[in-house]
Amino acid sequence: MECLLRKMMESQGVDESLKASDQMAWVQKVNALRTMAEEVVLREIVYQ
Repeated sequence: MECLLRKMMESQGVDESLKASDQMAWVQKVNALRTMAEEVVLREIVYQ
């Protein structure tokens, strides 16, 4: 899941510069991406 989250963050442009300039936006995006990554892992590993 961590690897998937890292790739999703890179593709969405969620990086340290965003964290430095707008922490709330960074937190919102990371939380949304973490939720999406969890859903992918559950769907592909747990439910199949």
